[in-house]
Amino acid sequence: MSGLNDRIYLDHNATTQQSPEVTAAMVECMEQSWANPSSIHMAGQLAKRRMEAARGQVADLIHAEPDEIIFTSGGSESVNMAIRSSVLADPSKNVVVTSEVEHSAVRELLELLAGDGIETIQCGHNATGRVDPEAVREVLASREGEVALVSIMWANNETGVIEPIEEIAAICDEFGVPFHSDATQWVGKMPTDVTSLPVTMLSCAGHKFHGPKGTGVLWAKRGTVVKGCVVGGGQEQGRRGGTEHVPGVVGLGVAAAQATQWLNHNGHEAMWKLRDRFESDVAIAVPGACVNGQSTPRMWSTSSIGFPELEAELLLLVLSERGLDASAGSACSSGALKHSSVLEAMGRQPCQVPEESYGSIRFSWCRETSRESLDRAVVLIAEAVAAVRGIEPPAGSILSTS
Repeated sequence: MSGLNDRIYLDHNATTQQSPEVTAAMVECMEQSWANPSSIHMAGQLAKRRMEAARGQVADLIHAEPDEIIFTSGGSESVNMAIRSSVLADPSKNVVVTSEVEHSAVRELLELLAGDGIETIQCGHNATGRVDPEAVREVLASREGEVALVSIMWANNETGVIEPIEEIAAICDEFGVPFHSDATQWVGKMPTDVTSLPVTMLSCAGHKFHGPKGTGVLWAKRGTVVKGCVVGGGQEQGRRGGTEHVPGVVGLGVAAAQATQWLNHNGHEAMWKLRDRFESDVAIAVPGACVNGQSTPRMWSTSSIGFPELEAELLLLVLSERGLDASAGSACSSGALKHSSVLEAMGRQPCQVPEESYGSIRFSWCRETSRESLDRAVVLIAEAVAAVRGIEPPAGSILSTS
C-alpha cells in the first residue's frame, strides 16, 4: 500500500488509506453496477446483488446475520441512529448512561438531546479512563426502569484504552437495558463476534480499516427497533432512507473481507510487539516521555504519548515539517489551546501534575505499518522534541505558556 511519498503517516485512527482492491472494486462498480438498487429492472437488481454481497461480507467480519447490518454514511451517523432509536423507543425512559471518555459523536448528541428532556449519566472510571462495570451496575440499580440505553465505546480513539465491554454488556443484560458500543476503533482491527456478547447495537466506520470514507455500519440485533436519522424512501428495510451509495458499500464489503482474512490469520497478534517496541524506544530517546493509559489494556494501533513541558500543536508542526504525520491528544495546561476532554477526564494523564504544562501526541498505525517506519519515526520524534525545546514562543502568542 503506497504512502504519501516518503512521509511517515501515523494518524490511522483518523483515517486509513483505501486498499487498492477496495478502490478497484469501487471503480468497477461505478462503471458496471451504477443503477439504483431499488429499481426492479435487471440493471437495478444487479446493483442490489452487489450490495447484498457486501452486506454478507460485513456480517462475516463481526459474525452477524446479514439482515442485522444497516449501511450508513459513517460512524457518527451510526452512533446517532443507535442513541436516537433507543430514546424514542419508550418515552417513559429518558436516561442514557455513558462515560466521560466517549467520542464527540456521543457526547455532543447527548448534549443536544438534553433539550428534549434526555438525562445523561456518566459512569465513573479509573485514572486510565477505563469504565468501572460496577459503576454501571449502581446506576442501573438506582434508576431501574428509567434507562433507555447504555453506550460505552469499545476502544478509545485517543488513548486506545480497551473498555470492559464483556462485563458491562452482561450487566446491561441482567437489568434488561439495551447496550450500544461505539466500536469504530475496534472493528476490523480485532476479532469481533457479536453472538458471544449480549450487545444490542454496534457502530463502526469503513475508513478505519482501509475502506472508503462516507461508509458506516450500525449492527442492530435482530428484533431491535431502529429509527433512522434519514427519513424517506424506505431503503435498508425502512431503517434508513435515501438511494444507497452502491460503490461505497461495495468497497466497504471488500475492506471487511480483507480485514476478516487478516484477522483469521492472526495478523493482529504481531502488532502488539510493534507498539511496545515503539513506546519503549520513544521513552529511551525522549527521557520523561510517558504513555497515557499504559497500565491498562490498550489497542495495538494506538500510542498516546505525553511530553512534559511541550506544546502538542507546536510539536506536531515540527514533526510534520520533518515528514511525520500524527495528531494531538491533549493541550497545554494554560488553557490557550484546545483541551482533550478524554485526557482531562483521566486526570491529565500521564503527568498528573496540574501545574505542569505538557502535550500529548497520538501516534496510530494500521496493519500495513512496518517496524522500519516506526524506527524512523522514533528518530524524527527525538529530533523534533529537541528542536521544540529550543524554541521560545513569542510573548502573548497562543503557544506561550506564560
